[in-house]
Amino acid sequence: MPKLKPETMIPTAEEDAAITAAAMSDPDATPLTDEEWEAVKPLVRTGRPKAEVTKERISIRLSRDVVTQFRATGSGWQTRMDAALRQFITEHPLSR
Repeated sequence: MPKLKPETMIPTAEEDAAITAAAMSDPDATPLTDEEWEAVKPLVRTGRPKAEVTKERISIRLSRDVVTQFRATGSGWQTRMDAALRQFITEHPLSR
């Protein structure tokens, strides 16, 4: 348990009982039964949802001025760089 701040006030047993009684008498705040707690499913989210089409992580060396120009456009610059490269390959298809 974390260390409490010096100004933290811990209620006495009587105060705690009064708080609990007041909470239990509130019709809008009835506690869950054991059966209701068993039905509760924890919400577990780790990171963002997986994309349908994923991208490949690579390491690439680019000219400093090119990267500077894209970074200057703000957040999402890598997506814009991907779009620029995609546009280039559309306009300049490889002939095999």
